[in-house]
Order: sequence, then C-alpha cells, then structure tokens
Amino acid sequence: MLGSLKLQGPATRRRKYPEPAHRYRTDFQRDRDRIIHARAFRRLEGKTQVFAPRLSDHFRNRLTHTIEVSQIARTVAVALQLDDEFTETLALAHDLGHPPFGHAGEHELDERMRRFGAGFEHNLHSLRIVDWLERRYARFEGLNLTFEVREGIVKHSREVLPNAPGELAEFLPGVRPPLEAQLLDLADEIAYNTADFDDGFNAGLLRIEDVCHEVPLVAALVERAEMQFPGASDATRFCEMLRALIDTLVGGLIEGTVERARKSGVQCVEEVRQLDYRLAAFTAETAEAARQLKSLLTRSVILSPGLVEERKAAASRVGELFDLLVREPKRLPLDDREELERHPVHRVVCDFIAGMTDAYFVKMADRLQRAD
Repeated sequence: MLGSLKLQGPATRRRKYPEPAHRYRTDFQRDRDRIIHARAFRRLEGKTQVFAPRLSDHFRNRLTHTIEVSQIARTVAVALQLDDEFTETLALAHDLGHPPFGHAGEHELDERMRRFGAGFEHNLHSLRIVDWLERRYARFEGLNLTFEVREGIVKHSREVLPNAPGELAEFLPGVRPPLEAQLLDLADEIAYNTADFDDGFNAGLLRIEDVCHEVPLVAALVERAEMQFPGASDATRFCEMLRALIDTLVGGLIEGTVERARKSGVQCVEEVRQLDYRLAAFTAETAEAARQLKSLLTRSVILSPGLVEERKAAASRVGELFDLLVREPKRLPLDDREELERHPVHRVVCDFIAGMTDAYFVKMADRLQRAD
C-alpha cells in the first residue's frame, strides 16, 4: 500500500464573471469540459511534440502527449486521494499555449516579442487563451475558468514571486500552488521522458544497450522483461519494459510525495500553500533514474542532428512570418485585423502564429511568400 494524503482539494474561489452553479456538474468538471470543447485544445493534434508528424503516424503530437499527462496525473491524484477532477482539468489545459513546432516555435516567438519589450512563454499564453482568445460565450470573453485552474496553468511549473508584475499579481505571489498543480509538473516529466524514449527508440535514435548502460533502472526492467517473456518478440518486450518504467516512476512520485508531506506535517491545502518548498517529489531513487533518462534523451534524441536542423529551419520560418506580418498587418485574416483596434500589432501577430498548427503554418507561410 503506497499510502495517501487525504488532503481536501481547494475550494473554488471565484470566476472572473459570476455564474450560477450547474445542476449536476462541479466547477472543475465544467472547466474541464470547456477546455475539451475549445478550439485551442483541438488544434493540439496538429502541433509537434518532438517529432514532426510527417515522419510517422505513430509518434506523439501535442494532443496525445496531453492525454498521457492527464492519465498519469489522475492516477497519482487518485492514489493520494486528492481532487482528481481538478488534476485532470489542469493536465488538459497545461499545453494549450504551445505554438507550432514545439519549443523551437516558442523560443523564436519569445525572441521576436522581446524586441518589443514583451515576451512569449507557453504557460502564460495558455492563460491568455482561456482568458481572452477563446470566444464561445455570449456573456464573457474567454472560458471564464475558476481561479484555481487559472492559477494552476500559470504556477504548475514555476513560482510566482512576491511583487510579481502585471498579469501575475493576482495569482497569490509568494505562495505555492495546490498539490494537484505541483504533481502535474512531474507527471508531465514522466510522460515526456517515457514518450521520448519510446519514439526515439522507434526512430532509431536510441539503442537499448546504451540506455541500459546509462540508466540502471532500465537495465533491471529489461532483464525482468526478458526473464518473464522469453518467447515474446523484442518489440513486445520493449513495450513491457516501458510499461514497467512508467509504473515505477509513477509509484516513485506517489511515494516521494507521501514521504515529503508526512515529514512536513501539513493537514490542509492552505498549509501546503504556505510551505517554502514544493511537496510533490520523486523518491531519491526514481529522481535519479528520471535525471539519468532525461540526460540521455536530451543528448541522443532532442539534440540529434536531424531534429536540431529541423527545429532551426522551423524557427527561421516562424521568425520570417512574424516579421512579415508585423510589417504588413493587412495580410492578417480579417478577424485578426480587427484585434489591432485593441492590441499592438506584435501582440496580434504573436497570437495568430501561436494558434497555428504546423500544417496551417506551412500553408500560410508558403502562400504569403508566393504573394511576395
């Protein structure tokens, strides 16, 4: 028995625009459903995770990654007897703000926006999407999510420091987010490490011998799979090993969080918030295995020459399209041109590009370049 925390989840503080309670759905269920029905959520299917979709139909995209994070985060929340509806909602929203071409697109948009004294960061853009850019309701702009979900979008992977500027000032600067938001960051790490392992192996960028050499936990799980399934194919044994790896990392997150929480003595979510450190944590052993795996994947997959060149080419095109549309905003679609009455041109262009799928970006960039 791993044990649980039984910390009551956060009660919702408020929405920006008051709404009557729903007759059979909780506030967090309503937030989850609004996210699922959002255009930005559907567009995640067409956005790169690590490998471009043209390479294989089997590699993860940003949407399938989001679903995997949600599954892992819900598993941990249920085991800890936290609010799994709140956790699921945060997981489904956590990558809404990613632009096309993954982190390469994000870094390029940030570079371009910094020239105007601004910036681009996908968590803050996720907040902009749910607060402003989604237009589905007659009574308000955005999705009008609860404060806790909006706070979790901003703070699940970062702290908001005291005296935070502008848009961050409302999110309780100087205090930790609820435990559901804290565990999301590590569930995300489990999901992308194991997915990159799976996709990188299938892309021929990893040899299992090399992974076993650098990550002893994987070596032990490979040996166990070979002993348990001697007649299975190599591909099947790899899947069994990967499943066991996910299970081990998830168990390590549950155990590590229980251990840290018990040592802290916290009894409620407000006490979690007031700690000067985060409670969500791996055990020491699983933290080291996760670190080893991430280091290897960074070198062998993320920084593989083919993917590096592909990201450079994508980032260059993002920058070129940004500059073109800032110079000539008349080329923006009509709906986006109307936003110029309320926002500066660099912000409108950034929002437009960030919302694109990879395929739509290529189509739009090709069309505008031909027009030149």
